[in-house]
Amino acid sequence: MRVLVVDDETLLADAIAEGLRQDSLAVDIAYDGESALDRLAVNEYDVLVLDRDLPGVHGDDVCRQTVASGVGTRILMLTVADGIADRVFGLSLGADDYLTKPFAFAELLARVRALGRRARPAAPPVLVRAGVSLDPGRREVFRDGRYVSLSKKEFAVLEELLRADGLAVSTEQLLERAWDEHTDPFTNVVRVAVMTLRRKLGGPPLIETVKGIGYRIP
Repeated sequence: MRVLVVDDETLLADAIAEGLRQDSLAVDIAYDGESALDRLAVNEYDVLVLDRDLPGVHGDDVCRQTVASGVGTRILMLTVADGIADRVFGLSLGADDYLTKPFAFAELLARVRALGRRARPAAPPVLVRAGVSLDPGRREVFRDGRYVSLSKKEFAVLEELLRADGLAVSTEQLLERAWDEHTDPFTNVVRVAVMTLRRKLGGPPLIETVKGIGYRIP
């Protein structure tokens, strides 16, 4: 899942992003509305965590333009205003959810996860294929009943391959979904992650290389 966090309180934005990354999400950050719109124009995000009270381009305008663009990005709006009228207005702009500051990070994470599920085609709670089962909620992976310990990026790559349901996933798609905008597109991090995944999952070999395209789990 890829998330854009937008908040002019830099410490808060950084803290939210770091917390989401600890849960294996790919996260980009913007500290103002204009930068947020620039990122939304070039990247595909599952969820936008958007502070309403942004300087310059207001959060309301970012919300409006994101909804008007027709992308599937789900919007979680953050604000210090806790009145019913404020929440109703925020939702009327097209936001999918609303969270009042201050908030517990666990609640924000749960809401982001819920919105992320809505941003994609429905998938079963536990992904199962070729003897591998991956539970996104519990962050657990098993192969033929054997527990497999994975790093956050390895888990994210395996989740994308399983969600593809047998289709090939390109290296570019894996970079887009499991890393963030600061990752060098010419890096070999995907190849390394797949290599360690193959080793940890054990035999018989599970992840196929599709020449000129990427990888798949048949």
